[in-house]
Amino acid sequence: MYGSFNPRRRTPRRVDESTLIGVDWHHPQWLAIAILIVVLSSADALLTLMLVEAGAYEANPLMAPLVLGSGLAFAGVKIGLTAAGVIALTQLARLRAFGNIPVGVLLYMVLAVYGVLIAYEFGLLRAL
Repeated sequence: MYGSFNPRRRTPRRVDESTLIGVDWHHPQWLAIAILIVVLSSADALLTLMLVEAGAYEANPLMAPLVLGSGLAFAGVKIGLTAAGVIALTQLARLRAFGNIPVGVLLYMVLAVYGVLIAYEFGLLRAL
């Protein structure tokens, strides 16, 4: 708790330090992005269950068996996997993926994809 409110390392100590443990404080924007992604993931789970109930089918072959089973299990697995991925990406936000893309940009991309997905699902619901 003390380290959370009184972080010692807000930036890497050395210029060439780019490891995960180099920083013990993350910018608040990553918390906001993480919360938005998990909220949109929850909305996606709810909208998916509503669409399946109305006659649609789950396009993701890994999640389809869960949708056909318990809606609670589907929502729990979906939100849990999303939250775990968001936590990992948030911890790595200062690093670079694939050599030159900041991992923080991937968080923004995930947020944008979820936004488009939610808009698409609302369009499907409106068409039913």
